[in-house]
Amino acid sequence: MITGSLVALVTPFHLDSYKIDWNSLKRLIDWHVEQDTDGIVIAGTTGESSTLDVDEHSHIIDFVVKYVDRRVPVIAGTGANCTREALALTRIAKEAGADACLLVTPYYNKPSQEGLYLHFKTIAQQVDIPLILYNVPSRTACDLSTDVVLKLAMLDNICGIKDATGDLDRGSQILSRRPSDFAVYSGDDISARKLISAGADGNISVTANIAPKLMAQMCKAALLRKNLEAEDIDEILRSLHIALFLESNPIPVKWAMSRMGLIENALRLPLTPMSESNVAAVEKAMGNAKINFY
Repeated sequence: MITGSLVALVTPFHLDSYKIDWNSLKRLIDWHVEQDTDGIVIAGTTGESSTLDVDEHSHIIDFVVKYVDRRVPVIAGTGANCTREALALTRIAKEAGADACLLVTPYYNKPSQEGLYLHFKTIAQQVDIPLILYNVPSRTACDLSTDVVLKLAMLDNICGIKDATGDLDRGSQILSRRPSDFAVYSGDDISARKLISAGADGNISVTANIAPKLMAQMCKAALLRKNLEAEDIDEILRSLHIALFLESNPIPVKWAMSRMGLIENALRLPLTPMSESNVAAVEKAMGNAKINFY
């Protein structure tokens, strides 16, 4: 079971061409390994997977798996609103050697709970790789019920869920009823500490893109039930958790990373750079966390 702080890694692009910046991606991976990040999630929401074409999506999974070279686990985002596409991407991730796949609920279609169950079951039965469900109804207009999560948890290779609802009661229900080998990860930075303290196994984090060491320390303390230590670290990060969602993710976090000199501030349309009205709030949050920026 993968535990701790798992960064939902951005996909860096060149500002002049909007092509993937492979050298910056290498530097980000090396930095996260040095900063004690426990795992890397590639081509997820924060990685702008919705703007990657299939060839790019496949290439970035293969590239990251090979470059990481088992230094930390790699979880590949392979979800789609088309079951056949999600199945194809999951097969590609398995062939590349990813440690697990992260599968978002099918967005836009608004499937029934039975449709959701069959979607994930189909992938689980056809690709032998650990699968992590991803429920983020605020973005997908599709909410995976607790009962269906627990039904899916009975399938051999469905090994966990990223719960990005931000609803601690929902998370606690899954924790209290899950099989012992089914992992629960927070997908909501602002409530992650509380969910881990309640028994969750880690956090798939946006904030970890710019404060990886602190996020790793917070998750570790929470996993060890060092609640006061975890709370103190989380308080330092709290304003970042808020500021990084003043606009649609990953708009603010890419702006912050560009100010840190990590990447260029390039997002693919229809996303656009952060508005000037939010600059002061993000800068203040970075200052609170003692993050150096230019």
